Amino acid sequence: MPIIVDVDVELAKHKISVGDFARAIGLTPANVAVLKNGRAKAIRFSTLDAICRVLECQPGDILRWVPEEH
Repeated sequence: MPIIVDVDVELAKHKISVGDFARAIGLTPANVAVLKNGRAKAIRFSTLDAICRVLECQPGDILRWVPEEH
């Protein structure tokens, strides 16, 4: 998938554990892992809002597009 989720980079910058982050944004640690590992098929705007609020970042700090190689 050409959309890359860089949540792990922001978590490391802020020194926040996955468990603490999951609680803060209202997801399970398993669902945070799905985001981190690039297996998510969609993300709700309310979840994206919570992520940006907790990490004090912009959506572009955690989402990036990479063209697929053909």
